Amino acid sequence: MTAIHNNPIVLLMINIGKAFKSLKWYEIFMCVIMFGISVFYAIKPQEGTPGWLGIINFASGLCGIVCVFFCAKANRMNFPFAVVNTTVFMIYLAYFGIWATFWLEAIVYFPMNIISWINWYKHKDNDDKLLAKSKKLTWWQNIIVTLIIIGIAILTHFTLSALAGDTWMKFATKFGWSMIFMQWLDAFIFAIGIIAVFLEALRYKEQYFWWIITDVIAVSQYVIKGDPVYITKKAIYLIEAVIGICNWNQLAKKNKTNE
Repeated sequence: MTAIHNNPIVLLMINIGKAFKSLKWYEIFMCVIMFGISVFYAIKPQEGTPGWLGIINFASGLCGIVCVFFCAKANRMNFPFAVVNTTVFMIYLAYFGIWATFWLEAIVYFPMNIISWINWYKHKDNDDKLLAKSKKLTWWQNIIVTLIIIGIAILTHFTLSALAGDTWMKFATKFGWSMIFMQWLDAFIFAIGIIAVFLEALRYKEQYFWWIITDVIAVSQYVIKGDPVYITKKAIYLIEAVIGICNWNQLAKKNKTNE
C-alpha cells in the first residue's frame, strides 16, 4: 500500500480527488452546465465549425472550468488541468487567427503553468498543504504593474500589426467589428495575461483584479461572436474570479507572509 501511495501518478489522482471534494455546490453546478454545453456542441458543432474543433472546445471548456475553480481556492491541483486547457485552446486560437492571445498561451501560460506548480508546492499553506500561501502588493507596486501592462500592450500592438498584418483578428470583419479596436483589445488581453500569470506564480492576490478585466472583455467578445461554449466558459471564469479575490484575500490576511 505504501508503494502505491508513493507513486507520483497515484498521489496526483488522490490530490485531484481531494480538490474536487473541496468544491462548493454552486461550483459543481456550474461545472455540470459547462459539461453539458461542451458535450452538445462537440456532438453538434455550430454551422461553419469543423467537427474536430467541437472536440477541442469540449476539452478546453471542461479543463478550463476545473482549473479556475481550483486556482480560486489557491489549490495547486489546478495546474494539471491548466496545462491541458492551454494546449487545446491554442489550437482554437490559431484556427481563428487570434494571434496575440495565441502567443500568450504558447510562450507565457504554458511554461508558467509548470513554474507556478513548482513554486506553489514550495510555499504551502500552513493549514492545508494543497493550498499556496497568498501575498499582496503595495500601492506603488500596483502602479508599476499597471504601467508595465500599458507598455506591453503598445509594444504588442505594433509588433503584431507588422508581423501578422490582416490575418490578426481576421474574424472581426465577419461580424462587422472594428478590426483596429479588436486588435487593441487582443493586445491588452495579451499584456494583462502576462502580468497576471506572473502574479499568480508569485502568489499575489492582485492577479484576480486583472483576471476580472480580461474575463469581462472575453465575455463581451464571445457574446458578439456567438460562441456558446466560450461564452459559458468565460462567464464562469468571471464569476470564479470574484470568488477568487475573496479566497485569496482571506489567505493573505491569515498568512501575512513575504515568502
